[in-house]
Amino acid sequence: MVKVGLTGGIGSGKSEVSRRLAEYGAVVIDADKIAREVVEPGTEGLKEIVEAFGETVLRPDGGLDRERLGSIVFADAGKLAVLNGIVHPRVGERVSELQEAASEDAIVVYDVPLLAENNLASMYDVVVVVDASDEIRLDRLTRCRGMSERDARARIAAQAAREDRLKIADVVIGNEGPLEDLDARVAELWEDLRARAV
Repeated sequence: MVKVGLTGGIGSGKSEVSRRLAEYGAVVIDADKIAREVVEPGTEGLKEIVEAFGETVLRPDGGLDRERLGSIVFADAGKLAVLNGIVHPRVGERVSELQEAASEDAIVVYDVPLLAENNLASMYDVVVVVDASDEIRLDRLTRCRGMSERDARARIAAQAAREDRLKIADVVIGNEGPLEDLDARVAELWEDLRARAV
């Protein structure tokens, strides 16, 4: 089994790389997806978030209003730490379950946005960083995801600096151009990962 830590700042294109690796046959464990699952309506995670942040973080249907919660925690490091203390242990448990279910010869890609921030590089055989400049990421967040510039800058600032992510990289996938360029880089990465798995 080859354990790959895949990370990149918000708006870098990490999810595009993750999706392409899954198409090649990687077992992808998506920390963001799991983080959403552990705070769905009816979970202990959501109950703790409401206790910590109040009913205003709920949508009318009882689900978590991520945008509202994000605007609270990304502007306050203490509140972000509280949220992480609720979500991260639950994500860790689910990741362990999924890893144990993968075959022994699998290439397991852990899609982990906060890999650098949480000093997790040593947990993986290979760390892949999807990289794009802050300016390009800001443009993608405002143009493609509809975030306000203020929110986008706050989210970028709440994550590790670009330089800190690049320091932990075994492989860097530059993603500032068209998706066709990304396809070629991911194909090369897959061949590299397959060679490591032998």
